[in-house]
Amino acid sequence: MKRTLTVTVLAAAMLTSCVSKKKYVALEEDYNNTRSNLQQSQMEKEQLEERLGAIEERVSDYNARINSLRDENNQMLEMNDLTAMSRANKEKMRQTLTKVDPAKLQGAQSLEDSINVAVAYNLEQEISGGASEDIQISVDKTVVMIDVSDQLLFRSGSHRVSRDAYPLLEQIAEVAKSEPTMEIMVEGHTDDQTFVESSYIQDNWELSVRRATSIVRLLQDRFDVDPAKLIAAGRSSYDPVADNETAENRAKNRRTRIVIIPNLDEFLAMLDSEQ
Repeated sequence: MKRTLTVTVLAAAMLTSCVSKKKYVALEEDYNNTRSNLQQSQMEKEQLEERLGAIEERVSDYNARINSLRDENNQMLEMNDLTAMSRANKEKMRQTLTKVDPAKLQGAQSLEDSINVAVAYNLEQEISGGASEDIQISVDKTVVMIDVSDQLLFRSGSHRVSRDAYPLLEQIAEVAKSEPTMEIMVEGHTDDQTFVESSYIQDNWELSVRRATSIVRLLQDRFDVDPAKLIAAGRSSYDPVADNETAENRAKNRRTRIVIIPNLDEFLAMLDSEQ
């Protein structure tokens, strides 16, 4: 009886040892897999940070170029008055300004202000027909900024461009192709809402860059804009036009800004006799 009991105890001990070893091996394998995944994630993070740094450097260079061109435009406008413009363009500008909302003309105190108003009006007619609430156009020292709401361009959380936006992008492409030296920067902007953990988009940085890149690819591939003239940039939620406290304000912040530097003669010539 004692011998039987001893054999039973030894067998149980050996079985327990075997099970413990299996658990240990399984845990060690899980640990190695987790460590490998962590290293892979770290590498991907470093690659994304490197790409983001390159994009930010390019955007910085482009902004410096914009500022340089603005300074040159300022010098030109300070040194020359209305007589520096061709007679045809002077007349076109006068005709354009007669069609502009008087409220917008009240703040035009100089030739530069008048040119900005005329350029903005011509672009609104050319690009949006002056009717879309999803498109806002402003001009600062002949640098044109077109803000397009995501309601027109994208579905929520997506970077796939809606076909409803194709006519607008086609018009912008025609503007881009009208002047060989013109460059266009597409900036993606978001609100400050975070993504769920299971989303395929990591964060608003990634979404804003993907959206800008999607538009740039369409301008290049579908509408034949020279890719050397295009820049894609993501600003995430860090350049808002309103606070993010309300749904209405968050909708304003979800936008794409298209920045173009026009040739003055080209834009003053956009208004035909029927407009």
